[in-house]
Formats: sequence, C-alpha cells, structure tokens
Amino acid sequence: MKITVLVPTYRRTSDLARCLEALACQTRRPDQVVVVFRENDEETVAWLAMEKAVGCLPLLKVAIDVPGQVAALNAGLNAVTGDIVAITDDDAAPRPGWVAIIEKHFANSPDVGGVGGRDWVHQDGAVLTGAQRFVGRWRFPGRAIGAHHLGVGGARDVHFLKGANMSYRMSAIRNGAIGFDTRLRGAGAQVHNDMAFASSVRRSGWRLVYDPAVAVDHYPAQRFDEDTRSSRGSRKWIAVENESYNLHLLLHDEFRYVRRWAALCWIALIGHDGCLGLAYLLRNRVLRRQTSALQDWRASRSGAALARLTLARDKLADRGRTPG
Repeated sequence: MKITVLVPTYRRTSDLARCLEALACQTRRPDQVVVVFRENDEETVAWLAMEKAVGCLPLLKVAIDVPGQVAALNAGLNAVTGDIVAITDDDAAPRPGWVAIIEKHFANSPDVGGVGGRDWVHQDGAVLTGAQRFVGRWRFPGRAIGAHHLGVGGARDVHFLKGANMSYRMSAIRNGAIGFDTRLRGAGAQVHNDMAFASSVRRSGWRLVYDPAVAVDHYPAQRFDEDTRSSRGSRKWIAVENESYNLHLLLHDEFRYVRRWAALCWIALIGHDGCLGLAYLLRNRVLRRQTSALQDWRASRSGAALARLTLARDKLADRGRTPG
C-alpha cells in the first residue's frame, strides 16, 4: 500500500518546516509528500528551493495560481500517486506513528474510505485539554458536532473528519469522482470544505473512522485571508457571509426532504456562533452585549440567501442538461 501525504501551504514557512520534519520522523515513512503552494508566495517559493527544505522526503512541489484551500487541495489530489492520501495542515506536526496507524486502518478494513484523528491544539503556550466521545457527527435537526481536537476512546465511525488530520482511500475519491467543492466561498481556508468533502465520501457508501491514536500536534497559525479577526475579536462581514453560504450548501447536500427543512429552520431560528440564528442574535446582543451581533446576523442571512441563489442556478443548469 502506497501512502501520499498532502500539505497545502501559504506564507507559513516556519510552520511548514516543522510539519515536514515531523513527516521525516515517521516510523512508517510516506511514499510521497505533495506540497501545494501559490506561485505568488515568494517566501514559500524561495524556502522550497533550498535543499535543506526538502531533506530526505520524496517531495513533490505543486504550484498553483488560484487562491483558496479548495484549489490547492484539488491540485494536490491530481498529483497523488499513492493508494491512500493523508492530508494535514502546514501548521500541524503529525506524531511519529501517524502514517503507520492510518495504513493499518485502511489495510484491515476495505470498506473504510476515510480515517481521521485527534489534533492536539497548542494555544498560548498550553495544550487544550478535554475529553469528548461524541465527535464528528450530525445531531438532529442539523447541528454539527466537531470536537475532533478533544476526542478520546477507541476508533469509531463518524459522519465527517477535520482537515488538519484526515486521510482517504484514493479509489473512494476517484471512482466516485469526488473533489473539494469549488462552489465554496472564501479566499483562504474556505470554511467547511473538509466537512463537505468527508460527507461526500460517506454518502457514496464508504465508512469514515475517527481514531484518537491517529494524532497530530496542531499549532494554529496566522491566516492571511478574509477570516482574520480584528483586535477586538470581531469577524469581517465577508467572513461570516462566506461561512453561512458554505454551511447552507453543505446542509442542502447532506440532508433530504423533511430533515433538510428541519436543518434549515434550525440554523435560521437557533444557529451558532459561526452562523447566527435569531436565538444566537438575542443571546449575543442582549446577554453578551456584543456590538457586532446584528451585523453578524445580517451577514449570516446574506450568506443563506446567496446559497439559495447558487442552488437555484444549479437546479436550472441540471434541467438544461437533462434530455428533453
């Protein structure tokens, strides 16, 4: 079984160095390491040109001229030669047994299409602690429970995986013609692209497994995109709008009929901090006295409306392609 590791990167060479060093220290070395970067990222281009940057890894460098993580990941998938692709972020450092445990899961279970695990988050000089057994699952009517960074216990099936630590059987992707969703908005991380991708693999009939032993250390680094926060911690309108847009596309694809209606009603009436519904608007505005609450709610509703327009256009396009 041949294993490729895929790492998208942008303007974070010190983080990338730590990630590649961790890959070089794996007990089971990867057969291929694909690093995807932007052509206009002069810092990364110069760093990758140095011999010491590649070390002894079987490194393939892929340059793209399109912004966004979705474009980077799709370009990386096209360059993968392995049977398994393990994906991590440039600000993550896989622990020594990461590749070996991933390989074991896929080798032992031919019906497993994706494997993920815990990302131990390092923040403000400390590691976030906690213990959650219910991770990576949808809860009725449409609430996504992540908590991949706090998962404990044994391996179990989940509904979706986290982008900093996820791997897939290439036959599950290629045979199902699955790629990262190019409809998603954002100039950088394109929030929820990992959840949308994992869910597509699961909906095509493959199992997704979460195992806390598949571990990476995660050092969340600065973002150079629309999702950067102000000094007061508030988010830009476009960042909130993009997250709401992406989430609504995901809910539409994930659920059908009554369940879809319930999920969309829930996100509009209740919501959460990333996509405000009426209940969270009142909580943040009245109880927490957040001055940005009304703007965030309006941006969330704007994202929902834009998603409806995209879905309507897609439906019309599908009708046009259907033989009359």
